[in-house]
Amino acid sequence: FAMINEKILVPAIFAGFIVLEAVTGRFLQKERGSRRDVIIEVLSSLTIVLVTVPLIFAVAPMLVEAIRPGSKDALAFLPWYLMVAILLVGDDMTQYWWHRASHTFPVLYNLHRAHHSGAYLSIRTAYRNNLFYYLFMPGLWIAAVLVHLGFYPVYAVYLVVKMTVIFGAHSSWRWDAALYRIPLLAPVMWVLERVISTPATHSAHHGLHKEDGVTHYKGNYGNLLFFWDVLFGTAKITRRYPETYGIEGMEPVSAGRELLWPLVRK
Repeated sequence: FAMINEKILVPAIFAGFIVLEAVTGRFLQKERGSRRDVIIEVLSSLTIVLVTVPLIFAVAPMLVEAIRPGSKDALAFLPWYLMVAILLVGDDMTQYWWHRASHTFPVLYNLHRAHHSGAYLSIRTAYRNNLFYYLFMPGLWIAAVLVHLGFYPVYAVYLVVKMTVIFGAHSSWRWDAALYRIPLLAPVMWVLERVISTPATHSAHHGLHKEDGVTHYKGNYGNLLFFWDVLFGTAKITRRYPETYGIEGMEPVSAGRELLWPLVRK
């Protein structure tokens, strides 16, 4: 694996999706969005990028060294494909279960509610969450430990691929829609939509009304791999997109609570 700079590539890909949404008139969300949405998205996005992830990747190696001194690069001898497999399970599959748990247990949903409270799905939504949601995500801690143990060159590539898929799945620029209309690609799309998250499958998770035949907010939890939903029985594939987005059947709460629960409870 050639060394790549994921710290530059991931923000660049994020910016690329912003540009795609902007030039197609989908980024500002003037009709569905509000000042409240902007505040939540800016604060949560800046927090994960500038605080949460750097903190985890600084603290996790110290904890490992306290338990096992001299462990840096201890697993660097592993072949790249085994590292990828370990990352898919240790990072991506655990994120599937963390996400699923957040929709199963009310106490955890308080940490995830902000991700669903917007009346739209957009690249703006990708990092939108309670400020503590990512801090407690097991996959990030596992990834940080694995990087310390020698996974970094592989992890850098893995992260760029994963974040590209996640950004694409959240974007209102639906890259899969045009591909669905090409008959020759039907077999490819059948496989692809069962392997990775797409705008169609992930938008169903964000839909507002479960009776619309598309929305599936109690499933389609996958981040990089949609395969986890297929494997664990939570997949719903319709190749359609909800017309409305948001949270169904719950009273609205303040932006402060969405961002800072349990510190703010009103």
